Amino acid sequence: MNNCESNVSQCKSVLSPSRALIESIVRRSVLECAGQSARLAAASGDPLELFHSPAVEAIKEEIVRTGRKLWQRQYVDGNGGNISARVSRDYVVCTPTLLSKGDLQAEDLALVDMNNQRICGDRPHTSEILLHLEIYKTVPQAKAIIHCHPPYATAHAVAGVVPQGNLVPEEEVFIGPVALTPYETPGTQACAHSVHALAKNHNTILLGNHGIVCWADTVTHAEWYAEIIDTYCKTLLIARQLRPELKEISPDKIADLLALKKKMGLPDARFATEAAEPDKLEAAVDDYLSAVPTEQLPESGKQNSAELDRLVGLVTEQVVSYLEKEK
Repeated sequence: MNNCESNVSQCKSVLSPSRALIESIVRRSVLECAGQSARLAAASGDPLELFHSPAVEAIKEEIVRTGRKLWQRQYVDGNGGNISARVSRDYVVCTPTLLSKGDLQAEDLALVDMNNQRICGDRPHTSEILLHLEIYKTVPQAKAIIHCHPPYATAHAVAGVVPQGNLVPEEEVFIGPVALTPYETPGTQACAHSVHALAKNHNTILLGNHGIVCWADTVTHAEWYAEIIDTYCKTLLIARQLRPELKEISPDKIADLLALKKKMGLPDARFATEAAEPDKLEAAVDDYLSAVPTEQLPESGKQNSAELDRLVGLVTEQVVSYLEKEK
């Protein structure tokens, strides 16, 4: 972000929900609505049908893409890290154990229930799923979780140092104050429980001597938070070599960023005493989709790419128009 300090309105325009973000939410919503196959499968209690529904297949591909991105950025090594997405009230899709995220394929993923029982999938699922399930149970709005080991953020976790806040606008808006847990053995209930009191107000948590865990509304957005926190920790290390005492953004400017953050529906420990506001962007999408004639939705299993793109474009335009009127 350039020149944000001198122009708050410009800062807000940069950080406002972008067309790409809106389109991402719309596309996922359309896929979930397509023929209502995923909802019907979940309602009928058929996890196998849910696991192979168009909506969940799209989420699987998103997990695979994200796994490769994490590996390419060197946020995971060996078979480290794990990714999950909540696909219904009762089920979560997650990555397997003992497999590099750079080699991940959709067929490697598993469907597990909220009691850590594998329902579908040929490979044993990640041994650290308990950490994910604890967050899903604690934070209903969490729809995707990533645990990984980005080097600069993990260095802070190993050193037991919470990064100083109020220094970079993007970090304040998308993450904010970062929490740090004491070390617990990975894969244990104790490790999962260590995030229980923190997850509701922190979408990014440093795991002592271990790594980080991020939750978001989509797998892609959870990966964004991993990038933001690692870049932020790296920037702080470099900045302190130039000047040990770093000047923080003034409280009135932080207030501007927090107002924007609240409008975007993102969590922050500084909002802990206030009632959470509904996500206006998600609500706008849901309201418009409910008004779209059912014949415009592609049938389950028969989505045509061009047809889907046309529909996503149509809905995106309507949502953008709606949000412009709300400003």
